[in-house]
Formats: sequence, C-alpha cells, structure tokens
Amino acid sequence: MTTPFPSPTVSRASRADVFTSYLDYFRERLISKLNSLPPEALRTSMLPSGWAPIELLKHLRYVERRWLEWGFEGRQVADPWGDQQDGRWYVRPEETLPALIEALQAQADVTATIVARHELAEIGQPGERWDGAAPASLERVLFHLVQEYARHLGQLDVVSELAGGEVGE
Repeated sequence: MTTPFPSPTVSRASRADVFTSYLDYFRERLISKLNSLPPEALRTSMLPSGWAPIELLKHLRYVERRWLEWGFEGRQVADPWGDQQDGRWYVRPEETLPALIEALQAQADVTATIVARHELAEIGQPGERWDGAAPASLERVLFHLVQEYARHLGQLDVVSELAGGEVGE
C-alpha cells in the first residue's frame, strides 16, 4: 500500500486535500482487498443483500461519476446508472477486474481535476441528477463520497474476511 491513512494528526494543505486524500486511500484499500480475494469470490455474493465484490467496484466508480460529473458539474454523461441492471448492481460477464480497476483509476483522475477546478463552497449546476432539489456544494458532494466509500469498505471488509481475503487497514 502506497497511500498512507490520512490521519487527523497529519496536516493537509487544504480541506479539499483532506477529502481527496481519504478518497485516494479508500480507492486503494478497495483495490487491494479485491485483489486479495480468490477469483471465484469476486463474482459471488456472501451477503443476503446479494451484491458481489466486483459489483461494488463498478458501483463506486459510477457513484463518483454521478455525483461529480453528472451532478456537480451538470455534464451530460452516457448511462449514469451503468452500474445497475434491473435495480441491482451489475457487472457483465466479460468485464474484468483489471478493466474495472482501470476505470476506477481513470475516474479518480477526473475527480481530482474537478476538485482542483472548484472551491469547496461552490454550488453545483442544476440538472437531472438533483431530481428537482437544489444542487449541493462541492464540499457536501465530497463528504457524501467519503461516507459512501467508508460504508462500503466496511461491508467489503466483512465479505473479504468470509472469503479468505485481506481485512482491516
């Protein structure tokens, strides 16, 4: 692991850097845990909710895209819900772990670019993502993304332990 835990005792250049350092750390932990799983465990659900670990990877990539590109910046994006089919997370059989990791890493670059171009207090563009509600600030969007990653990584930790993969930080 190359990204250290973004400890509260380590100062950061800005509040935006705090958010991006947590997101970088969480993405790296996600990838590390998925790479530690036996291949058959990637596409097998171990929980009553029915999601498989590889589906979580695709979901988190799309979450970033929906909230930052489609939501905050108000861009038109093709298939913003492309991580779902019939209301559930979905990964096509031909999609591979390396390709999905590459897509997540490309999304991380887009996220970093968006954060660098805007102030945290800036309010997002009106658009379909907000479903009629007022757009959120970049800070609120980033806070949401951090909690989304943290929550799902905790779930993945349980799944990884059950499947014999790595656990913890």
